[in-house]
Amino acid sequence: MSPFTGELAGTMMLIVLGNGVVANVLLERSKGHAAGWMVITTGWGLAVMIGVFTALAFGSPDAHINPAVTLAFATVSGDFSKLSTHVPAQLLGAFLGAVVVWLHYLPHWAHTRDAGVKLAAFCTIPAIRAPLNNLIAEMIGTVVLLVGIAAIASPAVGPIATGLQPFLVGGLVWGIGLSLGGPTGYAINPARDLGPRIAHALLPVIGKGGSDWSYGWIPVLGPALGALVAAVVMGTLPTA
Repeated sequence: MSPFTGELAGTMMLIVLGNGVVANVLLERSKGHAAGWMVITTGWGLAVMIGVFTALAFGSPDAHINPAVTLAFATVSGDFSKLSTHVPAQLLGAFLGAVVVWLHYLPHWAHTRDAGVKLAAFCTIPAIRAPLNNLIAEMIGTVVLLVGIAAIASPAVGPIATGLQPFLVGGLVWGIGLSLGGPTGYAINPARDLGPRIAHALLPVIGKGGSDWSYGWIPVLGPALGALVAAVVMGTLPTA
């Protein structure tokens, strides 16, 4: 058990359940097919909750499972040493989680004809392709995520049991998906998009088409920029 294994395992669980619910809703002949946005956003909220619990259980007391979270807290503290440990673990965990989802739904890829639907089960696709607006949407979603996390942990809120915090963060992500997820699919996590996009490019997914690398920089840069903006806000919150 170590911070590396914790971040890897937590992020892997995040993607298994998060991308899993997308595959369940989008892929043909799945029992969850066409269940809708409410199911997807609920699944992602629960995925974050379980991902945080898993990261804690496997050795990461930070349980960031998101490079944007790691970057924001590093910027606030001035200590960037955890980036070298957490971010590679998060990327690897996200990649492995996508592989698990691919295996779990293996017969369904052949029955799903739309290559875009298959890609969406791995990574994010904008509803309207407008790079600047998509970038801003990812930044806003990430700022809301990070300021929300900081607010949950703020001493001004009062004492919250440690075991309750992952539930609250999962609820926060559920709310972000319901309110802000429409334009881009709310990556708000560079690893969540980049790791599975690499998996899509490498795995033998039947009829998969391209991995849309022309868009792939937005769900990486947008959350990173959002993390820096959020760090400024987080730095103004009371710490004791």
